[in-house]
Amino acid sequence: MTWGLHVTLASRWLDPAETEALITPFMVLYAIHDALVKPMPAGPNTPSLAESWSVSKDGLTYEFVLRKLATFHNGDPVSADDVKFSFDRYKGAAAKLLKDKVREVQVVDARRVRFHLKEPWPDFMTFYGTSASGAAWIVPRKYVEKVGDDGFKKAPVGAGPYRVVSFTPGVELVMEAFDGYWRKTPSIKRLVFRSIPEEATRAAALKNGEVDIVYLLSGPIAEDVRRTPSLQLVPSQPPAVFWLEFLDQWDPKSPWHDRRVRLAASLAIDRQAVNQAETLGFSRPTGSIIPRAFEYALPFDPPPYDPRRAKQLLVEAGYPNGFDAGDFYPFPPYTSMGEAVAGYLQALGIRTRIQTMERATFLTAWREKKFKGLVMGITGAAGNAATRLEAYVTNGGIYSYGVAPEVEDLFQRQAREQDRARRETLLHQIQKILHERVMHAPIYELAFIWGVGPRVEESGADLIRGHAYSAPYEDLRLRKQ
Repeated sequence: MTWGLHVTLASRWLDPAETEALITPFMVLYAIHDALVKPMPAGPNTPSLAESWSVSKDGLTYEFVLRKLATFHNGDPVSADDVKFSFDRYKGAAAKLLKDKVREVQVVDARRVRFHLKEPWPDFMTFYGTSASGAAWIVPRKYVEKVGDDGFKKAPVGAGPYRVVSFTPGVELVMEAFDGYWRKTPSIKRLVFRSIPEEATRAAALKNGEVDIVYLLSGPIAEDVRRTPSLQLVPSQPPAVFWLEFLDQWDPKSPWHDRRVRLAASLAIDRQAVNQAETLGFSRPTGSIIPRAFEYALPFDPPPYDPRRAKQLLVEAGYPNGFDAGDFYPFPPYTSMGEAVAGYLQALGIRTRIQTMERATFLTAWREKKFKGLVMGITGAAGNAATRLEAYVTNGGIYSYGVAPEVEDLFQRQAREQDRARRETLLHQIQKILHERVMHAPIYELAFIWGVGPRVEESGADLIRGHAYSAPYEDLRLRKQ
């Protein structure tokens, strides 16, 4: 089975240690690697490399019992020592938070490992055992120490259903079924991930049979695929929200520091028109960066499209002729959507320059706080309201450019709170602050549109609730010829 990907393949996605607060790396991780627990069709914390897990009555200790038959692709058994090693070297999304909360990882014996927390933390399994982070995905200590981090990215050894045959960074990843995978031997013997960033080229490759599945179709191209009898249009529903990120709002000299300016930008966007043009109306306009389906989410209706009120707010803020807002970075490869949003801002008098780049480069720059101006962000990582907030509005957040002190205080308080109702109240308070201060301009909850070819019997779409990509790979099937 061959995929036409909407992104260029980054080497770091082959190493769980560098997992970003996004769903994209999991497209690769679910094939090559495995986790102690992970989202699966059975639920968000399904035991995987661990056959079971338990938590002590005081909420301070989590114990995982590893499967006897779990092995890495090189034949080494998956051990508790590998679990501790993988956690210690993890530096991706929520790494600081996890390591601040975990006092010690104890190797009890070869098949048992215990995580001792400094204090009870009700979200440990949400941050550790879902796609909110990659911390639970296990790599082989001996092999990593032998080849080094760079060597591991070039030739990764995992414990997942497929082993790497070849990898050309940015271009193609070829994998073959691993017969020793504990869950089941995959029925499809060879997987190919091929980067085809240009949407029309992806669609053409699907129509002529070069690939079996393509990700991210939009507008007229998606409509054309929907009209093609041999093809399927599949609107997957991940917990992914688009929003406008006002990076400079923390600078008192920036126009974005003024709430009226941020609200004007939000009111200037016709969300339903963008939804129709980009995703054929399948997406859901929203007023929050937290998906409605998430635990502890406080839903907000999308702001109305009101360009007259937006213009009035700019006048009140002292910008009757608008202003130059600098660079605008749409999340790759959603350039056309970024251009549409920039067009609405331009009509208001807010002038921007669209800057496009390859996704891995964009994510590195965003994470390293190199951007100024505007970012159109999106993430489809799993979790709950706390995991989504952690990455974008807290001191330790991987993409936080600034933090409101009261938001940080509330976040730390909810992380310690054991009572679910009180915790929900604290998380709702944070979401109210973000909404009232217009710290973001949410756009819509994404319908992520795939095209599926005639050879595919089971594509894996939505087998794992909220997962954006094909998975579990060992459950996919092609039609018998």
